[in-house]
Amino acid sequence: RKLERLMKVKARLRVALERNKVSPPAVEAIIQALGSFALYGFPESHALSFALIAYARAWLKVHRSAEFCAGLLNNQPMGFYSRATLVQDAKRHGIRVKPVCVLVSAATCTVEDDTSVRLGFNQVKGLETTSVETLLRARAERPFDSAPDFMRRAPMSANERRALALVGALNALPDSSHRREALWRVEEPVEQGDLFSYAGATLVDAELSPLETMTHLERMQADYAGLDLTTGIHPVAALRASLKDVWRAADLREARNGLRVTIAGAVICRQRPGTAKGFVFVSLEDETGIANAVVRPDLFEDMRMTVTQEPLLRITGIVQNVDNVIHVKAEWIEALQADSVPRGVSHDFH
Repeated sequence: RKLERLMKVKARLRVALERNKVSPPAVEAIIQALGSFALYGFPESHALSFALIAYARAWLKVHRSAEFCAGLLNNQPMGFYSRATLVQDAKRHGIRVKPVCVLVSAATCTVEDDTSVRLGFNQVKGLETTSVETLLRARAERPFDSAPDFMRRAPMSANERRALALVGALNALPDSSHRREALWRVEEPVEQGDLFSYAGATLVDAELSPLETMTHLERMQADYAGLDLTTGIHPVAALRASLKDVWRAADLREARNGLRVTIAGAVICRQRPGTAKGFVFVSLEDETGIANAVVRPDLFEDMRMTVTQEPLLRITGIVQNVDNVIHVKAEWIEALQADSVPRGVSHDFH
């Protein structure tokens, strides 16, 4: 893949082909094919190694889905798909992904049973490893029984406490039953006095919290702010009522070849391979799965800013179904306006 080495190989090959009286058009075609293949080709041994990995991962996803999900989440960043997409895919395949909880979560994501995964503290933005270790040691001594007890025995920065409260990690504590109440509690001063007198006073004050519970959309926004994912419904599901003319990703298999359709969703991947002659491939995710669109070079140039910058897109085009591999050949692309829906992470042009 090194350009200098590739140019030397091409030069030697050209001389050899011409010496063997290969026609000039054929020589150019061969040289072009070699250059294109060098961008993505693998030696046979490398290809076999990848095939083994692909086989093992496919087996795990089918037969040990919970372990597969936890393993991927614990080894990010990797591959094309963000943690948010991995969680949503796991849910569509029958895995329940449970939120971070100070009473039961481990440092990393763990498998609770064959159909459920518990998010670990490694998913929360802004938590220091030493703080997590302190928390786990304190919890091993005895469970936390209140927010003050948690703050006193698991000391961490104010921002770390807020990060845990924001994503609902304190909701299992009796005096922090919802996120805003937890955010209220973690702002209280951490006192080191008599345990029982302080805990008793705090429990009385718990009824005085003036904050309302978060709405569904607010919890989703908080999840993405603190985790870059949500264990709740997919963000596009919150918009479904306004997408009456839009095909769901899972329904595209029923669309006949050549049908004009509109798809919409969160952009999770944008690709423009060097061998694709300027074509751009865009993957949109909704609550049912992933829909793939192909964008012509001229359309991409006309709508470059929309395609590359907007987090949610609506694409109208023609269904192309070849052996159940489905794409939508884009004819029109526009931003899907949804200010209340959080912006996810996409894998772009890598």
